[in-house]
Amino acid sequence: MGVSTASPEKGIAVVTVDFPPVNALPVQGWYDLAAAVTASGRDHGVRCVVLAAGGRGFNAGVDIKEIQRDRGHDALIGANRGCDAAFSAVYDCEVPVVAAVHGHCLGGGIGLAGNADAIVASDDAVFGLPELDRGALGAATHLSRLVPQHLMRALYYTSRTATAGELHRHGSVWRVVPRGELLGAALELAREIAAKDGSLLRLAKAAINGIDPVDVRRSYRFEQGFTFEANLSEVADRVRNAFGSEGKAS
Repeated sequence: MGVSTASPEKGIAVVTVDFPPVNALPVQGWYDLAAAVTASGRDHGVRCVVLAAGGRGFNAGVDIKEIQRDRGHDALIGANRGCDAAFSAVYDCEVPVVAAVHGHCLGGGIGLAGNADAIVASDDAVFGLPELDRGALGAATHLSRLVPQHLMRALYYTSRTATAGELHRHGSVWRVVPRGELLGAALELAREIAAKDGSLLRLAKAAINGIDPVDVRRSYRFEQGFTFEANLSEVADRVRNAFGSEGKAS
């Protein structure tokens, strides 16, 4: 359980996240993920990073129970800062990052996939932000990188999900494959990327980030301010508690 890094072949690092049962990450998990991605990108023997996950799904966001157990705001602040660190690590990684997404990609998962350079997904993958159902806000910045503006808004307000096939049609998912072929397909793309000159790849990553029309770090931090407002006004607790009660009832 946790975050691990492997080097299956020359020039490629695979960072795997595994927090059973659904990959809802605790605060420390987000920081561990950020550190692993950053370290891989700084290794000059690495030319591409594959971000993968074990278990039932790619990522289910933050560990809501950890936040609910905290009588103050330390866990909330930690989760927000940890997410920001992990999302930024993917975006700022010195080499391209390929996200290998299976199952659910929700909440923080959208932040990770949305900041990746490319996405390969299994045919059972779904993408969405159930934040409004869970007393939270955020990552609309990253969902906007995956789908057109009006679809992003509709998905955000309804907490619905989009399939990997739908995102492929929008051009944000590179390839959709059967679940059992996911890692192989992600490695295939990573291998093609890693065949390029390492120094030039790093320059290319910096150049492409430099022409982004939206500053994703500043945009996400702006969103986080409204998450704090929701918590301070007790709206978030009310929604989270209702969500928890529904989960127990089912």
